[in-house]
Amino acid sequence: MTSTNLPSADVEARKSFGQGLIWMAFSMASFIGMSVGSRELAATLSIRQVLFFRALVGLIVILAVGRMLLPEIRKMKLVKLHVLRNVVHFCAQYFWTIGIVMLPLASVFALEFTMPIWVALFAWILLKERLSAPRIFATIGGFIGVLVIVRPGTAMVDPAAGLVLIAAAGYGLSLIFVKRLTRDCSPGAIVVWMILIQAPLGLIAALTDWHDVHLSDVPWMLVAGLGALSAHYCQAQALKRLEASVVMPIDFLRVPFAAVVGYYAYGEAIDLWVLFGGGIILLSNYRAVLAERARSR
Repeated sequence: MTSTNLPSADVEARKSFGQGLIWMAFSMASFIGMSVGSRELAATLSIRQVLFFRALVGLIVILAVGRMLLPEIRKMKLVKLHVLRNVVHFCAQYFWTIGIVMLPLASVFALEFTMPIWVALFAWILLKERLSAPRIFATIGGFIGVLVIVRPGTAMVDPAAGLVLIAAAGYGLSLIFVKRLTRDCSPGAIVVWMILIQAPLGLIAALTDWHDVHLSDVPWMLVAGLGALSAHYCQAQALKRLEASVVMPIDFLRVPFAAVVGYYAYGEAIDLWVLFGGGIILLSNYRAVLAERARSR
């Protein structure tokens, strides 16, 4: 490579990094938007209806733009694993949405950041991946962070916090299934199967606890549904341009941003213990990522 090519490569790298930061900003805004939309819907509808209408919006979008994936969908590759993955993911979403309704937004996002720990644990159990020393330390650090957030003994622990931890475990298990699916299925097909399976699941669940739907609910349905699709799409775009070791600390900014939104939108007090405990969880996982990255090199 000549010296004249170096500035061009450097410019491209900087451009890609800047684009990755922008995609991450959109992803964080989308996650928080989905949370606010879900909470607002839950004020008049049941949580099961919230899940259904969120999936319904996704179904409409998929029908509009996902026709090119029909040939792959018709092959029915690993359909049983798709079903298992989405049943687990649907249950995790149910528990997570309860947490969004019952807990401050920042607490939910902080507890959700235990997910990488669950991924490492399930990868060890199901995929026989080695549970490295950095991951063991990350697990211990994550546990300490959870204790800081919920602070057992200082007051009655909200059961919703336990549900969010179960949701994080469910998301972790779902990611393990996705990792297996990506060997034979495209990311687009995985998303399509998610919508096709979870929309009927949501409808069946919603019919068991149906409340009257009003026209005023429609905007929040769009915020929750489009926010869910946008969050994952933007995050995937960011991961194309940024390494995971960069994405993780940026993504953690969801916690203080959610605290600010919760403060202004719902009058939630900004709990420094939540930020402190979430920081412990973040640093534990971040150090594990850096250690494993150095070992792979």
